[in-house]
This record gives sequence, structure tokens and C-alpha cells, in this order.
Amino acid sequence: CLWTLAAILKETLKDALLPRAGVVKKLLAPLDAVLEGFYNAILLHHFDSHHYTSPYSEAANNLISFIDLLEAVLASRIELELPLRCQRILFLKVSYVLNLISSSIPYVIKKKFILLLKKCVLYKSREDAESGSLLLQTPSLCEDMLALSNAVLQVVNLTWLNQIPLGGKSSYFGSSEAAPGDDSQGGSDQTVLRALSLVVLKALEFKMHSSATEAEIK
Repeated sequence: CLWTLAAILKETLKDALLPRAGVVKKLLAPLDAVLEGFYNAILLHHFDSHHYTSPYSEAANNLISFIDLLEAVLASRIELELPLRCQRILFLKVSYVLNLISSSIPYVIKKKFILLLKKCVLYKSREDAESGSLLLQTPSLCEDMLALSNAVLQVVNLTWLNQIPLGGKSSYFGSSEAAPGDDSQGGSDQTVLRALSLVVLKALEFKMHSSATEAEIK
């Protein structure tokens, strides 16, 4: 179900002939509360269980499918002037994702979540993209980005970054597990390092732009 919904959303966004805003709203509006419930239930789950030790397990596969759906829902946000709750949930409840990234889930899943966070901090509404302004103009997006920035800076101020591995085992065909007999330890995963750095920098930048006082900025 997760895969099908993500696939339909992606194909809708590719089709230039479709009235995309109407289709996206028709597809997601009835599922708005359901998707938020999914988000809460799936991401608040205890991922330290043995079901998630391998990136090939059914449980891990379901989580990857859900990340793909979140990515498609985020991409669809640009089509609606007033975003649905399910298109905002990733910003408003980003702490669930931050907790997962520092948990013991397989590295391949952590990496997908980190790259999804990068897409969040780079997201712009159509109005903001067309205006070319460096500051966000859309009220709902400003609110969402501030919530995301606050959550990111809060965990970064603690020991969150120290809990995130930057590679470790070599990666083979999307897996974080080294091939049998391969004991080599690769260097840091530069993609993850760049994405994490960008997330922190963007969170700082937005927080500074939206802070009222000099003391807050400091």
C-alpha cells in the first residue's frame, strides 16, 4: 500500500498534462489523518528490536517504503497553496526522524532519513522559488521550517551528532553490510557528511533570520 501510494504520487507529479493540484488534493485529503497516524505509529516504534538488525528484513523494507512515501508527499507539497497536514508533518514532528537517525537501525535507513532531511531544509514553495527571495514568504512554510530548525538545533546542542556513524562498513548495492570476507573499513561517507552539515547550517541560518533579538541570534 505504501509503495503504491508513493508510485501514484510520483507519476502524478511527472505528468505535465494533468491538473496536478486537483489530483494531489483528491488523493491525499482523504488520507490526511491516516498518514499522520501512520507517521506517529511507524516512527515511534521501538526500532532496537532484532527485526531491524538487517536492512533486508521485512520490517526494514517497510520502513524504507515509508521513507519513499514521505519523500513523494514532500515533493507534492509544491502543488497546493495551502498544504495538507500530512505534507507538513515531516517538519512539525521531525524529532521522530532525528531520534531514529541516532538509534540502532541499519545504516542504509539512517542515510535515507538524512537525505530526506536535506530535502526538507532545501524545500521552497512555488511562490518563494519564483520570487527568488532568500527569505521564505509563505507563512505555513515559515512556521514549519522554524519548527524543524528548532528541533535540529536542540539535538545538535546535545550529543546527537556524535551518535551518527559516517559509513563504517563498505556499501554494496544499497546495503550497509560488507561483502563476505571483506574486512576493509572505508572512509567517511561524504554524502552523509555533506547532507548533515547542510541540515545544521540551514537550521542555523533560518533560526537567525527568524530570531527577534540579538541575544537569540548569539
